[in-house]
Amino acid sequence: MFRLAENEFSFPRPELALREPNGLLAIGGDLHPDRLLNAYRQGIFPWFADDTPPLWWSPDPRAVFTPESLHQSRSMKRFRQRTGFHVSLNQDFAQVIQACAANHEAGPDGTWITAELQQAFIRLHELGHAHSVEVWADDVLVGGMYGIAVGDVFCGESMFHERSNASKLALLVFAEHFFAAGGQLLDAQVSNPHLSRLGMHELPRQHFLHRLRESQQGKAKLTPGFWYSRELPHKSSGNCC
Repeated sequence: MFRLAENEFSFPRPELALREPNGLLAIGGDLHPDRLLNAYRQGIFPWFADDTPPLWWSPDPRAVFTPESLHQSRSMKRFRQRTGFHVSLNQDFAQVIQACAANHEAGPDGTWITAELQQAFIRLHELGHAHSVEVWADDVLVGGMYGIAVGDVFCGESMFHERSNASKLALLVFAEHFFAAGGQLLDAQVSNPHLSRLGMHELPRQHFLHRLRESQQGKAKLTPGFWYSRELPHKSSGNCC
């Protein structure tokens, strides 16, 4: 494991990360926007608690969604047709990240979304790099997710729900719009059974890093203006996923 210099934003190669714990690459540094962006552009992300210095990770394999892998059940399709929820993009980033933090804080392991991390990501949102998806019941936020855009890849960070199916709706609706607009990969970092049911699968880290580098080279495929704040239509067409 490498120790980062305080006044430099460079990282060691992700391939040098530890096997146990899986993906731990470096310790130290801070959450300066340039350091965070440099990390995500190399397939590295921060994950640490309030009582530790920043820890930086790049696990192998990597959990991802692709346009071909996205899946929704018949019951979820019916839910989308009947629900009164509505979905938006970039309409309340701060509330989404705060709700994600509170949701994890209530769990047995606490949250890694510390106050410091929240402020760092809110700054990235203000700079146009971090984005949120919101699920609303009338004007009440009941679910959502947030992450960082890197070229044509979206690195998902966390999601939450206050009502059944709200986080699933956020992910599925966002992913459909993202892939339809030219997005190539939705990074979920590490696998879990919930995401697997929605079509998440694992890529060897070297394959993930190759696709991440490709997404930042040449002309972007993502539709210009995709990240503008707006409503995202969510009624299932019945032939998607």
